This record gives sequence, structure tokens and C-alpha cells, in this order.
Amino acid sequence: MSYSAGRRVVVTGLGAVTPLGVGVGALWQGLLEGRCGIRELEGEEFAGLPVRVAGTVPVDPAGLLPRARARRMNRAARFAVLAAREAWRDGGFDGAGTAESGLDPARVGVSAGAILGDASVLVAGDRQLRDRGPRGVSPLTTPMCVPSQAASQISLDLGITGEARTVTSACASGTEAIGQAVDRIRYGRVDVALAGGAEAVVTPAIMASFAAMRALSRHGLYGTGQSPSRPFAKDRDGFVNGEGAGFLLLEAEDHARARGARIYCEAAGWGLSADAHHMAAPDPSGSGVALALRRALADAAASPLDVVHVNAHATATVDGDLAEANALAAVLSGRRVPVTALKGSLGHLQGAAGAVEALATALTLHHGLIPPTIGCADQDDAITLDLVTTTPRPLPTDGDLALTNSFGFGGHNAVLALRRAA
Repeated sequence: MSYSAGRRVVVTGLGAVTPLGVGVGALWQGLLEGRCGIRELEGEEFAGLPVRVAGTVPVDPAGLLPRARARRMNRAARFAVLAAREAWRDGGFDGAGTAESGLDPARVGVSAGAILGDASVLVAGDRQLRDRGPRGVSPLTTPMCVPSQAASQISLDLGITGEARTVTSACASGTEAIGQAVDRIRYGRVDVALAGGAEAVVTPAIMASFAAMRALSRHGLYGTGQSPSRPFAKDRDGFVNGEGAGFLLLEAEDHARARGARIYCEAAGWGLSADAHHMAAPDPSGSGVALALRRALADAAASPLDVVHVNAHATATVDGDLAEANALAAVLSGRRVPVTALKGSLGHLQGAAGAVEALATALTLHHGLIPPTIGCADQDDAITLDLVTTTPRPLPTDGDLALTNSFGFGGHNAVLALRRAA
């Protein structure tokens, strides 16, 4: 049974800033070539950490924005604005904003996912207070440390007045933000939305905390083509922290077709659930994940037989990957659906992960090509998924739906269902 009603929603633009570079082209080409954007962390502040690798963006985003604007944005917001601008222009709109694009600004929205946004701002403010006293603390500290800064800065940049929403649901934030935007369009609240996520939490304290949880991979960078993030592999031992942003331009289908927009795919449905199991560990049964998967299929008016591809969350934790694999096997009734997992290339982009992975899934449907999973040289025998590795694989033609999964600390589960454009 379908829960959906109202207008169909389509994807008409894409934008990304990731460890593989700035722009969707750098992301897609890097994924297809099996490149790894995970790097050694340099700098004195990281020297004493037990884990010193992360998926970091290879350029300073401040240098790609007007100086006066950049200094009022935290790092995550800079990523977000760059990605949102790319998606906006990719969709055929004027980069100057909504009014210049002939849109009613009140009929356009922003929906951004973030866990913390930029964790370094509050740390810097505390350091300024200790070193220089109250007068040394920047007045920008508070507005720059809130997770909602990415959404507000996109709104400011493009003159979007319809709404600027922020979703915080751990590592499912970006995916849920897209789902929320789908509903806002579907039910007529807005006609167009920029939806995705942005995160910049590669900081010493966050890295130390994840390491103390024993959540981070202890694999190092051993040479060209090697990744310490090893989704679904026998030797997986934890995730690799990362940063970046991804945004999709979503539109009501009738709105997009009226202006002759290129359509990447349909945002057909989405599903949420909660494990109610543990503050950090996933439910090993995978029942919460399976519920989100089934709800996404129902919302898209689809069945498991329609699924042609899955972009897995697969952070390369021992329990998390197994729970996801078991849930997929149960929901898909053992069908051999090709699966890819991108965190070997990117690391785990936290609140932005689901958005970047949804973007890659849209490209997979659009180009008919599945990028490979890197880092999994030897797949876990307990995981029976049809994992795409080594080289890209053509997308099968016997279905039209792709699922992209995100699961977060605290049991947050979110799944998007994207449908091949007709």
C-alpha cells in the first residue's frame, strides 16, 4: 500500500563538495575510477591522536567564496553554499537567486541535514575566552556554531524565503532532510527545494571521542588504492570520519516539465524508523533497518521486485554492516540486487553522508552505471550481498527503483527510494 499522495517530485540539479574534490564531476569521476579521498591528518593538533586519517575536502572552501561572506560562515556552511549553488545552476536556474530565476522566493525552500555542522567554532570561541578574556570572543561565535547555519546561509545566498529547515538525526540527517523536502513539495508547501546535508567535524576532540568509542578504523593508508574504510569486508574494523556536503535540487514534476528541465530521476518515496535499542550500537537483528526499507518501498508504491540497485550505508563497522546486510536480504527476499557502498572512497561524511550518497544514486540511475565499492578486498562470508567491486557495473534493466540507506547513532534509520526517470 502506498502512503504517498499529491504531486510527484523529481531531481533536477546536483551539487557536491567531497573528499574527492569540489563539484559533482570530481565526485562521480572519482567514484567510477575507484579513487580514495581519505588522507593523513597533518598539523600539530592531530599529532597525539590514536587515529589520524579522515576523508577531508582537498581545498579550502573559503577561497571559493567572496571573502566577506566566507568569514561569516562556518566550514560546513561554506561547503553547503558551494554545493547548493552548483545544484541550483545545474538545474538551470540563475546563480543570482530566486527572483533572477523568475521564481517566487516564497515557493522555494531549503532542507539541510547536520549533526553539529562545524564543531571547531565553539572550540575556537572557548580558546579565545581562555586566552584573551571575554572581549576576545568573536560576536560571530554563536550564529556560526548552530547546526542550522548551513540552511540559513543557503537561504541568504539565493534569496529563498519559503523555508529554511534543519534536520538533526545523527548520521541519517542528510537523508531525512531530503525526505522532508520531498513531502514539502509533494503536499504543495513549496514547488522547489534544495535538500541535502553538510558537515565539518574532523576536529581533534571529535576524532579523539570516536577513537575512545573504538568506532574508528585503525587501518592506515598503506599505499595507492588502499582504503582504511572497508565496507562489508572481513577485516572491517570501524568507520573513517569525513566532511563535505551534497545537495539535490528537488521540484514538483509539473513545475520541472513546464520549464523544460532535465530530470535525473524521481524522488519516489522515503521511510523512517527507530531501533530503540542502544545509544550507539545498531540493533543486530536489523529489524529497524528493515522497517525503514519497507516504508520507503510503500511510500514509493513499489515492491521489492522493482528494486534494481542499493546504495548501502555500510560504515565498515562490524555490527552495523552485518545488520544492514541482513535487513536487505530479508526485505529483498534474497534477490541478487547489485549493492555499492561509497565510504571506502569518501569516509563517513556524518550528517552529509546520506545526501552525497543519494546524489550518487541519482547519477547511477541517470547514467545507468554503478560505481564500485573500494576497500572490500575480501567480502565477509556472512554477508551474501551482490557487492559491486573493482570496476563499475552497468545498471540492470529489469527494475526502476534504487534505494539509498542511512543509519545513525541512537537508532535513527532513513531510506530514500529513487526511481529511474521515465
